[in-house]
Amino acid sequence: MAFGEQPAYLRVADDLRRMILDGTLPPHARLPSQARIRAEYGVSDTVALEARKVLMAEGFVEGRSGSGTYVRERPRKRRILRSGYRPSDAPTSYRQEQADEDCKGSWESNSVQDLASLEVAERLGIEPGARVMRTRYLFRTEGEPSMLSTSWEPLGITARTPVMLPEEGPVGGQGVVPRMAAIDVVVDHMAEEVGARPGLAEEMAALGGVPGHIVIEIRRTHYASGRPVETADVVIPAERYRAAYHLPVR
Repeated sequence: MAFGEQPAYLRVADDLRRMILDGTLPPHARLPSQARIRAEYGVSDTVALEARKVLMAEGFVEGRSGSGTYVRERPRKRRILRSGYRPSDAPTSYRQEQADEDCKGSWESNSVQDLASLEVAERLGIEPGARVMRTRYLFRTEGEPSMLSTSWEPLGITARTPVMLPEEGPVGGQGVVPRMAAIDVVVDHMAEEVGARPGLAEEMAALGGVPGHIVIEIRRTHYASGRPVETADVVIPAERYRAAYHLPVR
């Protein structure tokens, strides 16, 4: 095969994908059978099978047991707005993750004491095995699961204070900044790193997706005078949502 030339299975997948995107093969339509692909494109069974596998891995089609392979209905993506601004009238855990004031959201959470793993300890600037409060969240946007978040806070900062449990106490559920301010810890900046990876089975079960489909992973850390006071992993299903950033320009 010459340099730059596509393998046959990718050429077939490209043409089938084009038909899906332009509506020739609409949602819920049955994908041409392996025998039909072989005949129409003049390729082998192996090439036809690999082309179908590509479309399945990309999320364009899905197999139905005993029936065949069908075009999936792809949802219109919605925004999850990440922003340097926070609405002053809605200082909630949901607003910490979704800054779009027009979105209606809710969440459920569970907090337990844990020991910092090597990675978490590095992100928090503490010793591995140090005690942390780990909180896991499932966020819903208008009733639909939209985000997972796992946060860790050093108990060296919050232990025996009113904010030790993120969702309880006088400022429970109000987010990292006001909670830390309640114990005279002034959070002055936040950093986020954004990446993508295949979703784990447990994550996709909670988010209503298919294991292996791509998720956006945001690693966030809050700092007070250079000291990390909280770090979190936020997971968003990439097929249904995109992370949008509105940031101030200085």
